[in-house]
Amino acid sequence: MVYLICDVMKKYINLLFYLISFLFMEIVFKLIVFDKFFSMSLINTFVYILFASCFCFTITTFMNRRFNRINTRIVLATIAVLYSMQICVYNMFSFFFSLSLLNAAGQTLEFASDIIRVIFSNIFYIILMFLPFIMSFVLKKFLCFDRHKGKQHLFNWIITLIILAIFFGTLFINKNKDYSPYKAYFKHNDIALEVQNLGLLDATANDFFKFVFKFSEQIDLDITIPDNNTGKEENPKPEEKVYKYNNLDIDFNSLIENEKNSTLKNMHTYFANDKGTLQNDYTGFFKGKNLILFMAESYNEIAVNEELTPTFYKLTHEGFVFDNYYSPTISSTLGGEFQELSGLYPANGFVNHWKSGKNSYPMGLGKVFADAGYNTFAYHDHWYRFQDRHIYLKSLGFTNFKGCGNGMGDIMNCNQWPEDDVQMINVTVDDYINSDKPFMVFYAAVSGHGNYSWGGNAMSKKNKELVKDLPYSDGIKAYIAAQIQFDRALETLIKKLEEAGKLEDTVIAFAPDHYPYMLNMDEINEASTYKRDSIVEVNHTNFVLWNSAMEKVEVKKVGSTIDVMPTIYNVMGIPYDSRLFIGKDILSTEPGLAIFGNRSWVSDYGTYFASSKKFVPKDGVDVPDDYVSNMNKAVSNKIAMSGYILSQNYYKKVLGD
Repeated sequence: MVYLICDVMKKYINLLFYLISFLFMEIVFKLIVFDKFFSMSLINTFVYILFASCFCFTITTFMNRRFNRINTRIVLATIAVLYSMQICVYNMFSFFFSLSLLNAAGQTLEFASDIIRVIFSNIFYIILMFLPFIMSFVLKKFLCFDRHKGKQHLFNWIITLIILAIFFGTLFINKNKDYSPYKAYFKHNDIALEVQNLGLLDATANDFFKFVFKFSEQIDLDITIPDNNTGKEENPKPEEKVYKYNNLDIDFNSLIENEKNSTLKNMHTYFANDKGTLQNDYTGFFKGKNLILFMAESYNEIAVNEELTPTFYKLTHEGFVFDNYYSPTISSTLGGEFQELSGLYPANGFVNHWKSGKNSYPMGLGKVFADAGYNTFAYHDHWYRFQDRHIYLKSLGFTNFKGCGNGMGDIMNCNQWPEDDVQMINVTVDDYINSDKPFMVFYAAVSGHGNYSWGGNAMSKKNKELVKDLPYSDGIKAYIAAQIQFDRALETLIKKLEEAGKLEDTVIAFAPDHYPYMLNMDEINEASTYKRDSIVEVNHTNFVLWNSAMEKVEVKKVGSTIDVMPTIYNVMGIPYDSRLFIGKDILSTEPGLAIFGNRSWVSDYGTYFASSKKFVPKDGVDVPDDYVSNMNKAVSNKIAMSGYILSQNYYKKVLGD
């Protein structure tokens, strides 16, 4: 009997090795990425890891010893690569890699040096992930690679399938709670949510199936979006003023009645139930003026310094001052630019539709201003094809986009990294400043890009002497030094506008694509005026909307990057349909909301952390009953609707080309 037990234990020692290895990698991964191992996911994570262990054990024990040994090490190495890759991606970009981003992955080769740097900076963690692989050699005398044949192999499959069934059973525990493992698995398409709730192995498998089978989130039409306005009007209106909605004449009732496609019918119903946002005191405030809009690479308010970045200081303390603005970091620069220029949330899988240029954007930035009689221009001082910017900008109505590789390299230095925003302003401003019509210009700036070092960043090196006396570590000094160049670009632009007599007739706006994620949280908090968390407050920053002739207007309402377009259209007097943007005009009286990459959010009532399911109300605010649950449903609807707008090419169906 003892011999039989020992023989069975020996035959299944590799199963135990897999289980310990996968648990070890998952626990270490969670501690590295989240600083804790979430207790709420322990049952689901453990059962799935047990299933994964049984599965890997079964598929590596049905051949001869030599092949079983090789296959076992291939499995361990593959899983180690998976965990290592996600650690590096998260530490570099602050999001997890999803298969929906495959089309953008090739662009990362341009940043090969940064990738190598991130690998080396995380080498200790990578070694930890490969420890089970290494131990498979160290413990080779104790491991058993014998072949399991016939009934034994069948038994292994039966046990594996039983454990898989048990796992699916665990998903039904608390299935109706907000962001439960069940909802993460079956209702949502959010890899960050799945990693937190289910563990990386399961999240990866689920991401694969959702990618292959083109999973789409469902819209809940039975909820009422809660009014998260606290009743405190920051910009009260005289009672006698009556405002209409910023909407176009769209007959949604007719669309609903004549639509046979259930998805489109639900979309029509969703938008028909959304009143949109009211016009306000600032509707048409800048009507007829020129507009220059920047996507400010890696800009954050920690770079604002009255002496070192005086233009930042001026623009963030004058004009419209948005005190509760966030730039949610989702899918790096591409995700940030998408939010700024589309007014939509970057739902998982959005990137392929956005980059393809095949979608119709009748309310696209270049198109609406051209229709309003403006000359339109778009520039970028890096490779013009990067992330297919030349394609999606054209779909927004920019027909003369210029970047390095299609004209910019002939007039400025494109052979440095990052390129110089001051040069970009100097070589492009004459294209439009003496225009006989109003002009609208979009700039994708790049000088503030990481990495932040004296040897690897030309802009940091250029301004090194200016920051040498700051009481910070080199990383944050190099960051501010790089942002100084964008500050100087804005200064140059303002000076040239003033010299041409166009400054008072021009609006300057900029929003960041994301926070400087190539800095760690300790570095960011060195320069921050308050302690920031890594999920929400790390994204707190400025949205600049400025004109030299206006008086300061302070806005307390919450806003984020997806609100930029509707806010600009409102103040510029551009006709648009506020229902068809997921973002909303920040200057309207309707509720404010900022949604982050893992479905955490900030409203006028407080902050919700999806990972811990914790809501932190603002001081002195009474939170209505069921507010948090209703808001979570509303957030899911907004994310789902953003994806459907792209996948269904919805704007073309409703507005035409």
